[in-house]
Amino acid sequence: MGDKATISRGEGALTYRELAAIARGEAELALDATSQARLRNGRAIVERIIAKGERAYGISTGLGALSDIVLSGAQQAQLSRNTLMSHACGVGEALPIAATRAIMASLVNDLAHGHSGVSPAVVDQLVALLNTGVTPVVPRRGSVGYITHGAHIGLALIGIGDAAVDGKTMPAATALTAAGLAPVTLGAKDGLCLVNGTRCLTGLAALALAEAELLADWADVTAAMSFEALKGQIAAFDPDLLALKPHPGLLRVGTRLRALLKDSEIVARHQGCRTQDALSIRAIPQVHGAARDQIDHVRRQIEIELGSATDNPLVLGSPEAYRVISNAHPHGQSLALAMDLLGMAMAELGGIAERRLDRLINPATSTLPPFLVAEPGVNSGMMIAQYAAASLAAENRLLAQPLVTDNFITSAQQEDHISLGTPSALKCGDIIANTRRILAIEYLLAAQAFEFYPGLAPGRGTRAAYSTLRAEIPAYDADRFLAPDIALVERRLADGNWASRIASCLD
Repeated sequence: MGDKATISRGEGALTYRELAAIARGEAELALDATSQARLRNGRAIVERIIAKGERAYGISTGLGALSDIVLSGAQQAQLSRNTLMSHACGVGEALPIAATRAIMASLVNDLAHGHSGVSPAVVDQLVALLNTGVTPVVPRRGSVGYITHGAHIGLALIGIGDAAVDGKTMPAATALTAAGLAPVTLGAKDGLCLVNGTRCLTGLAALALAEAELLADWADVTAAMSFEALKGQIAAFDPDLLALKPHPGLLRVGTRLRALLKDSEIVARHQGCRTQDALSIRAIPQVHGAARDQIDHVRRQIEIELGSATDNPLVLGSPEAYRVISNAHPHGQSLALAMDLLGMAMAELGGIAERRLDRLINPATSTLPPFLVAEPGVNSGMMIAQYAAASLAAENRLLAQPLVTDNFITSAQQEDHISLGTPSALKCGDIIANTRRILAIEYLLAAQAFEFYPGLAPGRGTRAAYSTLRAEIPAYDADRFLAPDIALVERRLADGNWASRIASCLD
């Protein structure tokens, strides 16, 4: 995939930021000698179980409700292939490339703990696909917690299904050949190792967390711009005042807002113009800070999961002294709760941003020209941009309803409690995308509001945000096609470059 940094999976697990970098194609993945030794040890235990003819779930038995059926030697390897074939029943549109790669990187990370007993060649094949840019085409829907997405990925390893290479979809067998790879041969338990555990959920969660962290920073930036444009009263962000309610996120947001607004002539000019601001303006530290506190909690859950072995069964010890234990580590309850929580936090960032941008276009609350256009009437200005934000916020309210409290019975009552963590992670990603679009609209509107403060300089950080935007998108002197501008800002909010430019201007 080119000259890129290499991230090594060694003694410790991948971090969520490393996983996100691999998912985005920013880095390649390697396994160090420690990981390789653990893989060989785990596989040797599985081979010892097979040689001794022991009964072990998924190695010498069927799966799920079929776990009481004992398989012969030849059937054990056939089960692996059949597992992938029967479990690859996803539906709907394909996952984005980054999401599939996140799952693949998470799968490698989990298997590298060495407790699954997978054939090392399977992990080598996963790493090779990541590093050569061969991405299995994986349907987005069809998982209650795990299984389906991993099965589609697993099929690509053996040359079945489709894969994407450089934006083109082709048969997986063709993609393997083009990358100089051959289909891998599956052994006993390999199929189960590919579909089991919380790897799918963990990969998607790590990607969502990385996006949510960046989005929280952007929310502070666009909020500070709206605060300024709406003549906010800076006393609400006083450090001594905020210290009286010392939630970590609240204090952090207060510090960021003061840095963004430092030396603002707009803020200084309008102090005392009202007794207090509306809550969408006055409570930015409280609302944004609460979201950051939830992000911190989610980060801890993901870090623990990345450091966990989540297969069933797991093998412990050495080939000379081992245990194979059936367990429930594939249950994703902790991350399912975390993803529901992160979705709610991100929806709240979008919800309060929509309230702020609504105030920007309303002359009754902004004292600016209606819809932020110089000649209202012949021009509609930003009128319908607020409609779009309201639509996205409404969609987020529905998506933010928790999934983890629901339950279905699967596998003939063998799996009678499920987390629904993977669909929760997917909808969390949808909420993040919607909130990014809302913030993009707020960014455009707040910058447009600055046009009506001639001669007054914005704050140090908000000035950098304004000039960064204006370098690519001019002010609106009259109505023009808005959708491309919104789409451009949305992309810039996601890539991190603009954020770095603004951060460099802060103390």
